[in-house]
Amino acid sequence: MWKKIRVACLLLVLLIVAVNAWKDKNQDWNKPVFVLLHPINADGLATTAHYIQSLTVRDLDGVQQYLQQSAQLYRSQPVSIYFNVGRELKTLPPKVPDQAQLWDVIVWSLKFRYYAWQQHEKIDGAPSLTLFLNYYDPDKTRELKHSTALENGRIGSVNLFASKKQAAQNKIVLTHETLHAFGASDKYDLATGVPIYPMGYAYPDQKPLFPQAKAELMAGHIPESESKSKMPDNLEQTLVGAQTAKEIGWLKP
Repeated sequence: MWKKIRVACLLLVLLIVAVNAWKDKNQDWNKPVFVLLHPINADGLATTAHYIQSLTVRDLDGVQQYLQQSAQLYRSQPVSIYFNVGRELKTLPPKVPDQAQLWDVIVWSLKFRYYAWQQHEKIDGAPSLTLFLNYYDPDKTRELKHSTALENGRIGSVNLFASKKQAAQNKIVLTHETLHAFGASDKYDLATGVPIYPMGYAYPDQKPLFPQAKAELMAGHIPESESKSKMPDNLEQTLVGAQTAKEIGWLKP
């Protein structure tokens, strides 16, 4: 009898995990999407703390509109997506491994999901996606390490600059990682950072092909030639391409 009960409990747990995994990979865009943002003072500096204290959802103006307008290019029904700045967290998420060895990535992923579970409180509600925003003073940290987001579990660790002057760049990174969490893949060469043709180009059918006027959001750079590209200055210089729209469910394959 007890063996049957244990087996039944195990099957129930596996079923719950499977259902949640399916939901993570099949976002229903007809329902409102709520993104919760937890700021973190990643470098422990007073300047970063001051920036976080002044942070409001207004600092993200443009991201919500950008995603809604981008979705309209592929969907007949509008997308409702809302961002909310939650409480500041005092504990940093686990560090993303520098070397992308499979075992290291698996261990990090498990640690990150456990970290996210530890930070959850009833007051946070049940967001569609939770992003942990690691802020750094740009006067002390000149270059940020790569951000990442997981589709399974809908969580992300995003590295940003604690500066109003970097707000436009922060929005690009935040939007990029948001779409990662909903299934979008990177569209640049991981070794060189160069956008991959054609899916990493905003206008792959343009003639002549170069220079491109915008960046595909998941490629992150505007191609100026086959080997040269530049970073966009703001979200207005990016767009969500058709391949990305298919990956996140805005466009049927």
